[in-house]
Amino acid sequence: MVSYPIDDEVERVLGLAEAVGEPVTVTFVWEGSDKGERSALVPAATLALWEHWAPTVYPASDAGEEHGAAAEGPELAHPVAYGAFTLFRRRAGGRTAVARDGVVVAELLNPEEAHWLQEKARNVRQGFMDPKQKAAFEEFLARQAPVGEQ
Repeated sequence: MVSYPIDDEVERVLGLAEAVGEPVTVTFVWEGSDKGERSALVPAATLALWEHWAPTVYPASDAGEEHGAAAEGPELAHPVAYGAFTLFRRRAGGRTAVARDGVVVAELLNPEEAHWLQEKARNVRQGFMDPKQKAAFEEFLARQAPVGEQ
C-alpha cells in the first residue's frame, strides 16, 4: 500500500515493476481519501507487448467505475510527482501513465484489465507463427506419414 504524500516507497515500487518487467499490484491511498485504489502497475514494454497481441480492446464497461473518469484521486489536469516519476491520470479508460525523464515507463491499470490483456495476448501469441515458421511447419507436416501408417 502506497500513501500520499509520496515518499521513497512509491519510487521503489515503480522501479521494481520496471526492473522485473512484470505487473505489480499496488494500492494507492490518495490525499484526502480514506479508501485505497487497487491497481496493476504494468511496465510500458510489457503493456506494449500485450496490446500488440491482444485481438481487441478491453471493454470499457468492464473496467469498473472506480477506475474511470469519476475515480477519486488527484485532479486530472495536474500530474503528480513521485520522486523521479510523474503520474499522468488519463481522463478516458481510467489508466495512469507513469513517466520518468519524459518517457512512459509503466501504467497503472485496473487489475481485471491487466489480467484480461495478459490472457488475450497469451492466447493469440501462442497461436501465431511468422511466415517462415509456418512454411517450415507445413513442410514438416507434409513429410509425415498419414496417421495409422508406419
